[in-house]
Amino acid sequence: MIFTVTLNPALDKTVEIPSMTLDVMNRIAVMRTDPGGKGINVSKVIDKLGSKSIAAGILGGNTGRSILEAVEKMGIETDFLFVEGETRTNLKIVDPVLHTNTDINEPGTEVSKEVLDGLLNRVSSKVKKGDIVVLSGSIPKGAPKSIYAEWIKVCKDKGAKVFLDADGEQFELGLKASPYLIKPNNHELSALLKQKLETPEELKAAALELMKKYNISTVVVSMGGSGALYVTEGKTIYAEGLKVPVGSTVGAGDSVVAALAVSEERGLSLEETAAFSTATGAANVMCSGTQAAEYDVIEGLFSKVVYKEI
Repeated sequence: MIFTVTLNPALDKTVEIPSMTLDVMNRIAVMRTDPGGKGINVSKVIDKLGSKSIAAGILGGNTGRSILEAVEKMGIETDFLFVEGETRTNLKIVDPVLHTNTDINEPGTEVSKEVLDGLLNRVSSKVKKGDIVVLSGSIPKGAPKSIYAEWIKVCKDKGAKVFLDADGEQFELGLKASPYLIKPNNHELSALLKQKLETPEELKAAALELMKKYNISTVVVSMGGSGALYVTEGKTIYAEGLKVPVGSTVGAGDSVVAALAVSEERGLSLEETAAFSTATGAANVMCSGTQAAEYDVIEGLFSKVVYKEI
């Protein structure tokens, strides 16, 4: 089973504003809302890929109930704890004329350490050897920066493979707990190692350095439109980015994480994982909002993925 954990979910409101201009009245041309937060986005894509997951996390208020209802309506199993306060609403502004995507994210409600520990106990009691636990996204106010490190240790003790997709101090501390897989982008990896990393070869060397230092099995480095690196101890695959019409870039990285989890669950080779993840990410970029792409769209992109070993 794949578990996704979203400690700071959101209701994602995506709007299209052609030629958006600051300091004047702007009118929304198209609007949609989706249940969001990185882990929830991962679960939505896992479902479209034909696998199952349990989406866990923290919700609050009417917004939280709306998110829960929407996720359950998709047929996704859930395990959310409700707290006082209101789950945040994030605004995503897409300008189809200027080709820009702007995110305006609320901080979210404060959550106590006791509540977070309660969720960890609930989820870890269900985790079994061989399961995959995806930890991704921001953490709520009140959560210690070491929260992901704590989750990684507990889930690893249960025999699970933990995927970490985060940034900042919680990501750095999480590395010390040796997750199975991490998915930084090139900018996050450069910031972490305090050096400018640009070429696939430079990023590969940095990924191998992290793997050795923190005992990590796989590092996937996303490079935006330039593609991604899939690095293991014995092999590195570079997959070029696919050129597709952009609906929204929000959640594109989450769709890649979903494909990585499903690939691991199905025992795919590194080459198959690279093609599967690249096609899944590109298909989801073509969608509006943070809705998940249908499988037939993803499948139609498989043959277009170009990759090579470096």
